[in-house]
Order: sequence, then structure tokens, then C-alpha cells
Amino acid sequence: MIKVTEATATAGALKRLSDEGVSIWLDDLSRKRIESGNLAELVATKHVVGVTTNPSIFQAAIGSGAGYEEQLSDLAARGVTVDEAVRMMTTADVRAAADVLRPVYDATGGRDGRVSIEVDPRLAHNTPATVAEAKQLAWLVDRPNVMIKIPATKAGLPAITEVIALGISVNVTLIFSLERYREVMDAYLAGLEKAAKKGLDLATIHSVASFFVSRVDSEIDKRLTVLGTEQALALKGRAALANARLAYEAYEEVFSGERWNSLGDARANRQRPLWASTGVKDPAYKDTLYVDDLVAPGTVNTMPEATLNATADHGDITGDTVTGGYAQARADLAAVEALGISYDEVVRQLEDEGVAKFEVAWQDLLDAVTKSLNSKGVDAE
Repeated sequence: MIKVTEATATAGALKRLSDEGVSIWLDDLSRKRIESGNLAELVATKHVVGVTTNPSIFQAAIGSGAGYEEQLSDLAARGVTVDEAVRMMTTADVRAAADVLRPVYDATGGRDGRVSIEVDPRLAHNTPATVAEAKQLAWLVDRPNVMIKIPATKAGLPAITEVIALGISVNVTLIFSLERYREVMDAYLAGLEKAAKKGLDLATIHSVASFFVSRVDSEIDKRLTVLGTEQALALKGRAALANARLAYEAYEEVFSGERWNSLGDARANRQRPLWASTGVKDPAYKDTLYVDDLVAPGTVNTMPEATLNATADHGDITGDTVTGGYAQARADLAAVEALGISYDEVVRQLEDEGVAKFEVAWQDLLDAVTKSLNSKGVDAE
């Protein structure tokens, strides 16, 4: 459990970030974090108002076995399949976290207090299966503050529309490109329009669009380093921020347009940009780079705990650091492109790798749970 000190109790930079209109979510979850009271403590002392999970997070949590022994024994005694065992454990954690965050959900009218759980990553290219899985997850968690994560693959786009049309709140994940982000916003609006035709209350449907940040720098910086020229090296650490800032520009445009206005009049909620992958990968950069430099109203920043603690300790929150930088952002991406680094190729590669990494993490999780079930005398299928 985190020791509450004067710094964590006041968490000045985190409060300033929250006051700027940025919702602070934690990009991590485990049963130990919930049962120890740590999650509730982060809500109370560090302005955390939401939680995101992904297959890698669950693989780390459940793969360790800590806190899951009793449930694993029960599941083994029932002779469940490994897929069912994993879903029972992950949805139990999300349900418990949703209960911890329910007061935030109630206080914010459903805007925050959200806990996200992702569809099976093996379904990323299967639209009907993704929709079916989203419905099942929402039913299993059975909490109004759950968000179902759907990857922004080509197959994911129509699934987003269908799931939103059912009145289920969605966290769209693995967005890397500006073009795909516009398609995601279009899919959300189409879902709201379908929901409205069904007579659903649009005010109850929420969504965030998870735009990945640090991985863009990691890939483009690697290519800039290979070029090695003074001009190339000067561009390191600038592409990810430029990409995210232009995403926010697109968000402002779409959610002030005519199509949105009619939905807004029907009490629909904007699909907020969520900055994901905000842990800094390059030690040469300040560890709060993707927090300090992506402050804009109506956004979410989901942080691993190390980034959350770093921001509380020495974050430099100086107001909006996004909306005044669109021209420079375009110039930075154009300069990268001019050096022969293809933006389209990079973002396509990152999407493919993102889906593949989650598939590997999910398989590792299935393997670990299979081993645990088998050790208890049950053959997991």
C-alpha cells in the first residue's frame, strides 16, 4: 500500500491537471491492488477517476497468481475451460474495481468512474465475434460504469457502431493514425444515430478514443537514429506529441460540426480523446513528457503507476499545451516525412504490432492459467 505523505495527499500537479479538464485514469489493475485498498487510496489521494486494463495488464496480474488462488481452486473444481476461467477472473476484478469507482461515476454523471475491459484480442479482425464478446462482457461485469474496449482495426470500426447502438459504453483502443481516428469518431457518431432511432437515452452512453502516444516516438525515433543526420536527430521526441495534438484538432472539428450538434441536442456525450501509452520509453526524455505536454480540456490521460507518481512528484502542469501547437505539429510530421520516413507505414506497423502484442499476452495468460488449473488436478481445455 502506498504510504500517504504530504506530497501524495496534496498531489499538486495532479490536482492542477484535473483542474485543467484532464481526467486521470490508472493504466493498471490487479486483485491485490483492489483488495489492499490501494486503488481506493489512489482515488482518494491522487485524483484517479478511472481504470484501464488490457491483456498485458491481466497477464502480469493473474500470471503472478497473487490473490487468485482460491478462485482458481473453485474454477478447477468445476472443470471449466481455460477461456472461461480467464473471463471469470478478469471480469471479477473489473466488477470489483467498478464498485470502488462507483462514487466517482455517480458524482460525474457517468463521465468518469469508468473501468475498461478488452474483448478477446484474437477477435480483433472479426466484427460479429467482437460485438458478441462486447455484449457478453457487459453482461458478465454487470456494472453501469464498465467500458468495453474494442480495437480500432478495420473490423473493429463497424463493431464500435453496433455496440454503441446497443447502449454499451466503449473505449476504442489501439489508435495510432489520424485517418483511423477520424474513422473511429465516425463509427461512434453512427452508433449514436442508431441508438437514437431505437429510442435509447443517449446521455447514458459514453466513449473514449485511446490514442497511443509513446509507441509513435519509439518507432519514429528509431528510424531517425538510423538516419543519424543533425536534422533527423533534432526531430527525435517530437512526432508523438505532434500526432496527438493533431488528433485533438480533429476532435475539436468533429465535435463542433453539424452532424454532432443534432446529437448533442439529444444529450449525447462527446467521445473524449484518451492519451494511452503515456509511460516514457526513452530515458533521455522527462518521465512526465506525455502528461505535461498533452494538457487539454475534455481529455483523459491513462497512466501506469510510475508515471502517475512521477507527475505527482515533479509534473509541470502549466495549462493547455495542445491547442496552440497545431501548426508546429504539422510542421514536425512533415519534416519527418521529408526525411523519407513514411507516416502511413509507421502507423500501420504500430497497429499490427499492437494487436499482435495483445494476442501474445493473452496466450501467455491462457497458458499460465492452464498450468494452474492442471496443477489442481483438472485438465483445462
